[in-house]
Amino acid sequence: MEVWRHHLASAPVAGPHVVTLGTFDGVHAGHHGLLQAASASARARNLPAAVVTFDPHPSVIVAPHRKPRLLMTLGQRLAAFESCGMDLAWVIPFSRTFSELEPFPFLDGLARALPPAELHVGRAFAFGRDRQGDIGTLLAWGEARGCRVCAHALRAADGHHLSSTRIRLALDKGDVEEAAALLGRPYVLTGVVEEGDRRGRHLGFPTANLRWEQEQLPARGVYVTAVRGRLLDAAMPGLTNIGEKPTFRGQELTVETHLPGFQGDLYGARLELHFLRRLREEQRFENVEALRRRIAADVAEGLAWWASEGPTR
Repeated sequence: MEVWRHHLASAPVAGPHVVTLGTFDGVHAGHHGLLQAASASARARNLPAAVVTFDPHPSVIVAPHRKPRLLMTLGQRLAAFESCGMDLAWVIPFSRTFSELEPFPFLDGLARALPPAELHVGRAFAFGRDRQGDIGTLLAWGEARGCRVCAHALRAADGHHLSSTRIRLALDKGDVEEAAALLGRPYVLTGVVEEGDRRGRHLGFPTANLRWEQEQLPARGVYVTAVRGRLLDAAMPGLTNIGEKPTFRGQELTVETHLPGFQGDLYGARLELHFLRRLREEQRFENVEALRRRIAADVAEGLAWWASEGPTR
């Protein structure tokens, strides 16, 4: 997949594409449906498929006090776009100047570089200065341009509106199973393993301390995770703790994962943590021995769940 990182005025000129527009935080199940519909239409028309998105998130510029905790890094978004069949991703740098563009000048600038034969968006998509542009704006512009506009309803399996906000709320509650249903896959944290305080090793349960890259964390607690990385032959079961280690009066939030049976060195390695199930909330224990017993119980419960319900690979 080709990636552009250009302002409207400096973008190269390409031929007609089937284009989809949006911020796509999380690239959830509804986004997947929209992107795959655009890709299928592009193949039917014998045209390339393109996605136009923005970085940073528009709220960083126009409403920093309401900025959401993002579910994905830009790199994750681009990988998801490619997996949905996009041939081109145009990442437009979002700035104060760009935010003040009126809807029609934005669309005209888009069409100069990337003429849309067909345009796909979610029904709630809004754009342009003060979000003045909406589906009606797109339909009027498309009719004048001879561009078909397709507005997609982004619905969850329960029939309610599917949004990144709804996924964040599920993660804030620690309901990673609901988040996975809305995303169409488990929620993932990525990052590099760095040295921690080695308390897990002293307890008999060594952990990989992740310097995570995403802004949104699941609620504090203990989770069963599928752990992936180049140093691992396949997905391994992990017990991931998100919290401040209150038994030790910790004050720093950490993401630490114990991999039962793993004997290697993961320092400096990149890992993916796929959150599958929450076992319990974060707790403070009376003493270290009580904590050790509970961790052993967590490991046993997590491995039993993995054996019966976890992924096969």
